[in-house]
Amino acid sequence: MDAASVAWVLTATALVLLMFPGVAMLYGGMLNGRSVINMMMMVMSSLAVTTVVYVIVGHGLVMGESVGGHGLIGAPGEFSFFSDLVTDDGEGTTINGAFFILFAAISVALASSGAAGRMKFDAWMGFAAIWVLVVYGPIAHWVFNPEGWMRADLQLHDYAGGTAVHMNAGAAGLALALFLGRRNFTKKEKPHNLPLMLIGVGMIAMGWLGFNGGTAGAADFLAQYVVLTTILALAGGMLGFIIMQRIIDGAYTLLGLGTGAIAGMVAITPVADAVNPTVAIIVGMLGAAGAFGAIKLAHRFGVDDSADVFAVHGVAGMVGAMIVVFLGDPEAPAEHAGIFFGGGWDMLWREPVAIIVTVGYSFCATYVIAWLMNKVHPIRITARDESVGIDAAVHDEAAYDRYNLDQNEADSDFADSEITGEADRQLK
Repeated sequence: MDAASVAWVLTATALVLLMFPGVAMLYGGMLNGRSVINMMMMVMSSLAVTTVVYVIVGHGLVMGESVGGHGLIGAPGEFSFFSDLVTDDGEGTTINGAFFILFAAISVALASSGAAGRMKFDAWMGFAAIWVLVVYGPIAHWVFNPEGWMRADLQLHDYAGGTAVHMNAGAAGLALALFLGRRNFTKKEKPHNLPLMLIGVGMIAMGWLGFNGGTAGAADFLAQYVVLTTILALAGGMLGFIIMQRIIDGAYTLLGLGTGAIAGMVAITPVADAVNPTVAIIVGMLGAAGAFGAIKLAHRFGVDDSADVFAVHGVAGMVGAMIVVFLGDPEAPAEHAGIFFGGGWDMLWREPVAIIVTVGYSFCATYVIAWLMNKVHPIRITARDESVGIDAAVHDEAAYDRYNLDQNEADSDFADSEITGEADRQLK
C-alpha cells in the first residue's frame, strides 16, 4: 500500500471513530431525559467490549481462512491477539485490522436501540461480547472474506457492509426489542433533545464518508466516487423522509430530516460503487421512504425499537441492496450491470437470498442469546428502576441538573413576563 493510501485509510479510520459519539448523541437525543447516560454508555461500551473480543479471536472469525473451505466461518486463531500485525507487510494489513474493529463495534452499537432504557448494563456488555462471536463473526465472514459463501458462491454485491453491518444490526435490534418488551411508559415518549440528535447525525455523516471512502482501501478514484454517492444519497434521504412526513403526517420535522439522512446513507452503503450519481439520489430517497413506512408499521404493531434501528438500518439497507439488481450501472467503478442495464436475471434471487439469510440468522441468533442469558439471570431492569429512570437507578448519574434547569426556566419565564408587562404599559 502506497503512502498516500495509508494516509487516507488512517484518516478514514479516524472519521469512522467519530460515529460512536455520533450514535451516542443521536440515540441519546431521541430518548427521554432519564435514559441518556445509559444510551451513551451502551454505545461507547460497545466499542470497548468489541475491541477486546475482536483482537483476541474476532478478526480470525471474519478474515481468517474458511474452516473446511465451506465459507461459513474463519479460523479463530489465525489473527489471534493481532500478533501478526506488529510488522509492516506492505499491504496495509495493520490499519485494516483497526478498520475492521470499528465495523464490528458499530454494528453492536447500532443494535443497542432495541435495548435502550430497559436492559441491565452488565447484561448488555456480556451480550455484546457473545453477539460479536456468534452473530457478527459468521455474517461478516460470509460478506467480507473472499472465501465467504455469500461473496464467493452467491456473488453478492455489497460494497461496504449493507448486509453484515446494517441489516445485521437492524435485525438484532428488532430481536432485542421484541424479547425485552416495551418500556413502561406513563405517557407517550418524545425525543427530549433534538439539537443533540442533529449533532449526532452530523458526526455520523462525517464518519460515513470514512466508512464508505475507507472501504476503497486506497487513495484512488473509487474512494472519490463513493464519497460523492454517499453525499448524494444523504441529501436524497433527507428529502425522501420529510416528503413522506408531509404527505402522511402533514408536517416536516427535524427528527424526520435527521432520520432520513441516516436512512439515505444506509441505503447507499451496499451500492455506493455500483450506481450513477442520479440513481444515488434515488437510492437515498427510496431508502428513507422505506424506513418511514417501516417505522409506521412498527408503531402500529407496538414494537418498541427505541431508535428505529430495524427500519432505518435494516429496511433501508434492504432497499439499497435491491436497487443494484435493477439499476446497477456498468460504467460505475464496480462495473456491475443491473437488469435495466443489461445485467443477468439471476440477481433477482441472489440478493434476496443474502438479505433473507442475514436478517433471519441475525434475528434468530440474537433472540436465542437474549433468551439464554435471561434464563441464567434476568437481563431486564426492574419496574421500580425503570420508573425512577435507568440513568439514576443503574448509573447513579443524570444527564441534566434538573433543579438548575427548572430554576433557569422559571427565571426565563419571569423575565419574559416582565418584558411583556413593560411593553404593555408602554402601549397604554
